Amino acid sequence: MTLRPETRDDWPWLWHWRHEEEDPDWKRWDSPFLHEQTHTLTFSEFTMRRGLNARLGAIIEHDGRPVGYVTRGELAPLGGGWWDWGIVIFDPADRRNGVGTRAGRLWIDDTFRRTNAHVLTLTTWSGNDAMIATGESLGFVECTRIPEARLWQGTRYDSVQMAMLRRDWSFEPRH
Repeated sequence: MTLRPETRDDWPWLWHWRHEEEDPDWKRWDSPFLHEQTHTLTFSEFTMRRGLNARLGAIIEHDGRPVGYVTRGELAPLGGGWWDWGIVIFDPADRRNGVGTRAGRLWIDDTFRRTNAHVLTLTTWSGNDAMIATGESLGFVECTRIPEARLWQGTRYDSVQMAMLRRDWSFEPRH
């Protein structure tokens, strides 16, 4: 399991999972109520909009092949130390085997090492039990739950935010 910077060579793979694949399973878990409002990009449109920023995202590799992506971003006001992170494992065959938790541990460790993050949050929805369990296994605690804030396929779900303070993180040993 490794995290590595995204390169232009990853763009066909990323575009496939984000835009070419019709009705991909991962979109049913990664804020599906938001994906209903996005449109599909051609590969050319995707590459024109894509930038490379290893500080804010990384490819998850498992067994030598890309399986997902991790992201992070600082929330306003910049410099305040509040960062949010996210993860997506694209193919269902690569989920439910600890890949997300291991990648999350590496990314959280990297975030606390490379940024001014004082608090790191993950934001999900109550329909994504796997993300909530991943957050809990990494030591995140639920800090906000907005009841029935998300509507998807006729059902209301809570918006859930979990948090971790830098002082509560156990850093991975460096090799």
